[in-house]
Amino acid sequence: MPTTTTQGVTVTVTTNYLPDYSSPAQEHYVFAYRIDIRNNSEYTVKLLRRHWYISDVGASMREVEGEGVVGRTPVLEPGEAHQYVSGCNLKSGLGKMRGTYLMERLANGEHFEVNIPEFNLIVPFRMN
Repeated sequence: MPTTTTQGVTVTVTTNYLPDYSSPAQEHYVFAYRIDIRNNSEYTVKLLRRHWYISDVGASMREVEGEGVVGRTPVLEPGEAHQYVSGCNLKSGLGKMRGTYLMERLANGEHFEVNIPEFNLIVPFRMN
């Protein structure tokens, strides 16, 4: 499980290929990813924005940016965690994602970026 910590905020990623929602004959591969964000700092933080870079072998790099995650802007007290599940589709069945979250320390309004570790999206039959 890819994991990274930035300024006391730890992000861990797990992924799953979703064959029931994919159609390899139409070059459509769907993946789910679960993100665990854990506030190990001494400050209360709020997740404001996300910025993703999505690489798909044989296709161009995509960027996705927006407010919050899956419609929420969670506030995490010290020691708290927030988990969510989202998804991504690829044309090749082989790619990777990485990105950042824009966070705010609520005590002083300071903004900072938290790295999302790079993780692979690979259909199981491509691993052989």
